[in-house]
Amino acid sequence: MDYLLRDDAPFREGDWSKIDELVVKVASQQLVGRRILSLFGPLGAGVQSINLDTVNYSESGEMDLFGDSEACEIVAHSRRYAAIPMIYKDLIISWRDVETSRQLGLPLDLSPVAAAAAACAKKEDYLIFNGSEEFSYPGLLTVEGREVIKKQDWSQGENPFNDIAKGIETLISKGVYGPYALVASPKLYVQLQRIQDGTGVLELSRVKELVEGRVYQSPAVPENKAVLVAIGPHNMDLVVGQDMATGYIGPEQLNHKMRILETIALRIKRPEAVVTFE
Repeated sequence: MDYLLRDDAPFREGDWSKIDELVVKVASQQLVGRRILSLFGPLGAGVQSINLDTVNYSESGEMDLFGDSEACEIVAHSRRYAAIPMIYKDLIISWRDVETSRQLGLPLDLSPVAAAAAACAKKEDYLIFNGSEEFSYPGLLTVEGREVIKKQDWSQGENPFNDIAKGIETLISKGVYGPYALVASPKLYVQLQRIQDGTGVLELSRVKELVEGRVYQSPAVPENKAVLVAIGPHNMDLVVGQDMATGYIGPEQLNHKMRILETIALRIKRPEAVVTFE
């Protein structure tokens, strides 16, 4: 990865390993979209576009004695290409911190690295759930063709359970089968943390039974919204060109400027595999 210019940085041996470990740790703690989506890649930083196919899904299999009847093939009947955007955040490590670490043998303070990694993770989830008007990318909450269910008050009774059960029923009626995952705004997720009257069971526990435990919250989901998705890779995936990495930009007023970057794109191959509660 020569384009990251790491050899130009004045860091001690082992500092880059610590930086990489910290970026992975912070990103994995914060990212939600990657917990539910299949990854396609990494393809490499030089891959700048990806195909977006519209697939003709026929859920009915064929059956005869010799396999010579006419069959309806599953095939991409349209294809377009889209750019894979780059998400990045720059940071600066003070030259004095570097010299202190070198002279006294102390660990290098990597707080700016952690903050930049968190910013990139937040932007990635925002792209996955809300899309980008600038790049004409739909998100899970905005894609055309999704099913929209008017949400009941999730702080009352069995409304969350009933809404999500209705969402799953809608998906199955369209031939869209599990596994499923639910991602809610923090406010709605908190509303699931209550005991169901007369049961002694958390509403969240009942909801988890519907989606095999895959219930998450994300600040990237707007308040009072949630999304239910069938997460099979034939329905959607996350294209990764360059996975999250850190490069050295160069000295700036003696300090050391760096950049954390990644290139990703969400591919929604089957919009009817998405249900939003609004």
